Amino acid sequence: MTKHKYSKNEIKEIIAKENVQFLRLQFTDVFGTIKNVEVPVSQVDKVLNNKMMFDGSSIDGFVRIEESDMYLYPDLDTFMIFPWATDENGGKVARLIADIYTVDHQPFAGDPRSNLKRVLKDMQKRGFKEFNLGTEPEFFLFKMDENGEPTMKLNDHGGYFDLAPLDLGENTRREIVLEMEKMGFEVEAAHHEVAPGQHEVDFKYSDALDAADNIQTFKIIVKTIARKHGLYATFLPKPVTGINGNGMHVNMSLFNENGNIFYNESDELQLSEEAYQFMGGILEHAASFTAITNPTVNSYKRLTPGFEAPVYVAWSASNRSPMVRIPAARGNSTRLELRSVDPTANPYTAFAAILTAGLDGLDRELTPNHAVDQNIYLMDENERKRAGITNLPDTLLAALDQFEEDETMVDALGKNMANTFVAAKRVEYASYRQHVSQWEIDTYIQQY
Repeated sequence: MTKHKYSKNEIKEIIAKENVQFLRLQFTDVFGTIKNVEVPVSQVDKVLNNKMMFDGSSIDGFVRIEESDMYLYPDLDTFMIFPWATDENGGKVARLIADIYTVDHQPFAGDPRSNLKRVLKDMQKRGFKEFNLGTEPEFFLFKMDENGEPTMKLNDHGGYFDLAPLDLGENTRREIVLEMEKMGFEVEAAHHEVAPGQHEVDFKYSDALDAADNIQTFKIIVKTIARKHGLYATFLPKPVTGINGNGMHVNMSLFNENGNIFYNESDELQLSEEAYQFMGGILEHAASFTAITNPTVNSYKRLTPGFEAPVYVAWSASNRSPMVRIPAARGNSTRLELRSVDPTANPYTAFAAILTAGLDGLDRELTPNHAVDQNIYLMDENERKRAGITNLPDTLLAALDQFEEDETMVDALGKNMANTFVAAKRVEYASYRQHVSQWEIDTYIQQY
């Protein structure tokens, strides 16, 4: 999305011209959940002067009740009017994405967006200009019941790139694209995905902070427009047994003043030494950052062999079964594609972890194993071992254990936020372990 560089006065002029009646200050908690504080437009000066406070103790993973007062510092460049949100008098709703500050007016260590800014500043100190990311978040559309609650009935029976009448989500997807364009997104493609009821909308890459903001805004758009069409959109990685799940492939490139440092025309694959080292860092820390990029119990139902989601730590320039793929484009479009991430990931913490892993690869001059150019799913365990291919964690619990053991990944989130995240996710996993599933009843009740 284009950076507008709004000033306070420009925002106030737009608010008056467009009849904006309410302002939403949007932020994201540790677990990736979008939160907002809505105020009437009469409070615009308070908002724009960083004087809007809220109770941080009421947000999961933020602070204790005795440290509850926090400030919302809006990023003026994220000002945006929601095209669909108007009151009965035509009054509009605008939003600003905010960073969280303490009562001492310092960036809050538990704010994922502020933390990503910290990691990006560290990157810039090393002489790099931008970490560019293009993401491909997938989602399912389910029908809703008469009470407006989601059912498990998919809205169509289409497949990859299908058209109507098989793709009954086409009108919903079109309206999502139109709303995105009104809000400044540059949409590159929109299509039906492999599974019934599954869809993907691809929008142009941007720097890491914008990319994370865009993902959170995209989720709001998709869910809002789907509901308008009587459908429920979910980014859950594996909502339906036996079909492909939702991924969020992350395409990344690192730039300095001279351009994309991943490109080297003289290399056989036209990849630079820095590209290999950055990829070496990603492969080295993959099992550790999986807890961040795949943060739910359900994430590991997607990370199983047979449904295109990568479960093995490897790379290739020619096939899609490894975790990291090198897309064909070169020049300034040279990039690495990380295929394991799913859309329940908090984009701010996920991008911070991925970037930190890559920078560690550069610092240590790590070299990845040879590319794997055959289908890993057809290789047996001994073949994978000989090729140096390891597995991603297969449960959230295993992923959390690996994350905690990796100091580099803990530092990517900061110890405060890392401890909060791990503690909450261990409680979540314990709750899951205590639940008796329908599969267990169906499989064992008559046998035992």
